[in-house]
Amino acid sequence: MATPVGDVIARLAAMPAVADGAAAARKSIDDLLWRRDVRAAAADFTAGSRVQGAQASAALDGADIAVADDSPMGRVLAAAQALTGEVPGQVETWSRAPLQVLAHLHAVAARDRTPAEGLGRPRTDSEAVDDSMSLGAPPEAREAAGRLALLGDLVTGAREESALVVAGIVHGEIQAARPFAWGSGLIARATVRLVFADRGVDPSLFSIPEVGMVHVGRAACARALKSYAAGDLPTYFDWFFDAVRSGAQAATTGVPGEA
Repeated sequence: MATPVGDVIARLAAMPAVADGAAAARKSIDDLLWRRDVRAAAADFTAGSRVQGAQASAALDGADIAVADDSPMGRVLAAAQALTGEVPGQVETWSRAPLQVLAHLHAVAARDRTPAEGLGRPRTDSEAVDDSMSLGAPPEAREAAGRLALLGDLVTGAREESALVVAGIVHGEIQAARPFAWGSGLIARATVRLVFADRGVDPSLFSIPEVGMVHVGRAACARALKSYAAGDLPTYFDWFFDAVRSGAQAATTGVPGEA
């Protein structure tokens, strides 16, 4: 049954540029999933995706290092590793209680950055908001919380709409609203994996969307997120689908016998 949020997603997905981009991104993932060498070493590819995805997500937040130590950048990497590791266990809950999952992911990511009473809770206006991507001033806390609630409706209500478009909207909304004082970017990137697994796009999580975002470029990522915040969704989705395609291709980089 169509829902108001589903109608919005359907109209967006019907735009020619968005539809073509989503189809190309989906094909890249399908091509990855059907590779015989990937299926033969499924556990290795899933583990590699998790490690590389965490490193790339941390790099997008400015932590371009390989060791999770007690330095500021090391703690970002540790948070990214913890988040990526949490994704498989949260997929089943995501489809019915996405806000619960987001709260859990924040508690995991920010446990070394946020007082215990603030873990898993949307930020207040009195809290400083991390801006590692230099996106500018975030929305007020009340607006951010409202957008988070609408995002929950999107995840539970748009079950028949394009999974690629839903993943892009979830990622863009969390990045734009920055509902948490720290870790919103890391969480946003983790949700791409959640949507892909939940909706059957990449159930084994072979692809590495975070690496795709790094390959496209951090500056391009920031520009795309600013486009999303300004309402220029076609420009944002052009970047998002490009990153998804690149992330699918990155999963087999260096695999012996790769064509």
